[in-house]
Amino acid sequence: MVLSSVRLFPQITYDLNHMKEEKIKFSSTLTALLPQAVQALCTHKQLKKGTLLFKTGKKPEWMFFVLSGEVTLERLSQHGDPVVLQRTRHGFVSEASLQSPKYHCDAVVVADSEIIQIPIQTLANALSKDPAFAGRWINMLNQEVKRLRLQCERLSMKSVKDKVLHLINTEGQNGKYQVNTGLKSLAGELGITHEALYRTLATLEKSKTIKRSSSSPECSLEFLPRLVRAPSPASNLRVQSGSADN
Repeated sequence: MVLSSVRLFPQITYDLNHMKEEKIKFSSTLTALLPQAVQALCTHKQLKKGTLLFKTGKKPEWMFFVLSGEVTLERLSQHGDPVVLQRTRHGFVSEASLQSPKYHCDAVVVADSEIIQIPIQTLANALSKDPAFAGRWINMLNQEVKRLRLQCERLSMKSVKDKVLHLINTEGQNGKYQVNTGLKSLAGELGITHEALYRTLATLEKSKTIKRSSSSPECSLEFLPRLVRAPSPASNLRVQSGSADN
């Protein structure tokens, strides 16, 4: 049986030969992480929403770092619906493919994005020969593990209200969480229906727990300053949103 899915936007295949290359721009995180020899071989791309960055089963040639925008890693469920495995707004995608013969999921650009692409073999060689770089890479992966623990903690919560407040508290900046791809997408990330999310946000706004600003499809969710923050994560960890700013 062949599974299929319908996306909310047209899918554009990522073509290295026809994408416009831009002047390299590195974030401070990437500059501090990568050796200069690796940075010299990186390229910078501006990708539109709907671009398929890589596809399941293809041989990995590049490691990707999201400077801005948003990229999701997705697989198809047994019913043919896309399931989001990871959502990255600033950080690496495809770290697990560093020593893999093929990609095990699709990477989809869900908001216009700036991407740094790094030759994967160059990266692997540098990790094997440069102990200091390998140590920095391990630290970056540790931060990603912490972020994923918070995500698992959030998904285990039964209350939609607790899920929302936990998200703002742990992945927001100064009590403010930016939603780049709409509330329906956020509901899927939280493992709830969009109707339940809408009701909960309305209740939180009415009780003056949060305020919401919107410029469709983007919006932001922000704590009102006089109120007590969300339930603190049991792990007492705080990370940046994305794969690891990491």
